[in-house]
Amino acid sequence: MEQPRLAPGTLWPAILRQTEHALRCGALQRIDTVQVEIESGGIPFVVRQVSSLTRKEQQRLQARKLQPQARATANPFLPYEPDLFVADISDTHLALLNKFNVIDYHLLIVTRRFERQEALLDLADFASLLACMAEFDGIGFYNAGAEAGASQPHKHLQIVPLPLADAGPSVPIEALLSTAVAHGDGPVGRIRGLPFRHAFMRVALDPPASAGAAKSALDSYHALLEATGVGAIEIDGERCQSMPYNLLVTRQWMLLVPRSAERVEGVSVNALGFAGSLFVRDAAQMDLIERLGPISVLQRVALR
Repeated sequence: MEQPRLAPGTLWPAILRQTEHALRCGALQRIDTVQVEIESGGIPFVVRQVSSLTRKEQQRLQARKLQPQARATANPFLPYEPDLFVADISDTHLALLNKFNVIDYHLLIVTRRFERQEALLDLADFASLLACMAEFDGIGFYNAGAEAGASQPHKHLQIVPLPLADAGPSVPIEALLSTAVAHGDGPVGRIRGLPFRHAFMRVALDPPASAGAAKSALDSYHALLEATGVGAIEIDGERCQSMPYNLLVTRQWMLLVPRSAERVEGVSVNALGFAGSLFVRDAAQMDLIERLGPISVLQRVALR
């Protein structure tokens, strides 16, 4: 039986309502944040010291202590926590609040049935992401595999509201987008100043819910995969990536970065790092980012 689809104009009120409920009942906790701006490579990086990262790390450590069989079957999305449920997006995806959010109103776009986080994105994934992006101004992202910052093996995209910073560009990396140059004859390009493998493309996904937007995003995604050398392999009948990567999606552009490592000296980096937004769990990690420099951190986790 087909699941209900997201009704236009309902998602943002549902996010606000469910966030208040989840805070009230303890499913979410208030976020304690210390935020600094660190300029690096022409990008005004936003680095947040976030209390929820400590809670997330504690849960990871507890999960590692489980028996292997219990660890393999643990999936917080099947079943999901009802207090975190926001909305049915489509017959393939639903929206949940991120229990360990580092930015307010952080939304997870989760497949209803289990699919690997390493599986390549498909038309239904982009249709569900863009249905959410049509409801509020946000940046979508995908951590394709554990080495790309994914903490769960069940396929889920994510979206957070914009702006990411209190001042400057709404997405800090946009300070460099004017330096983007074409890579060959096609629409895929690269951004000068990013010293690692990546592919960038300007897109027109506004309005995101328009006919053809999801197909356009999917085609752009395939072009970015090809440009960065991320191929497809088959695992148990699913088309999966040949290497981990991060994907960023806005209404105006998309960026894909292949990954070589998940963290630098204990600091985890996910897709938002390549948007110019990094997260640390304590003052020692903040000092590390300041000492190394954010661009160097990204260079060390990306594929050269």
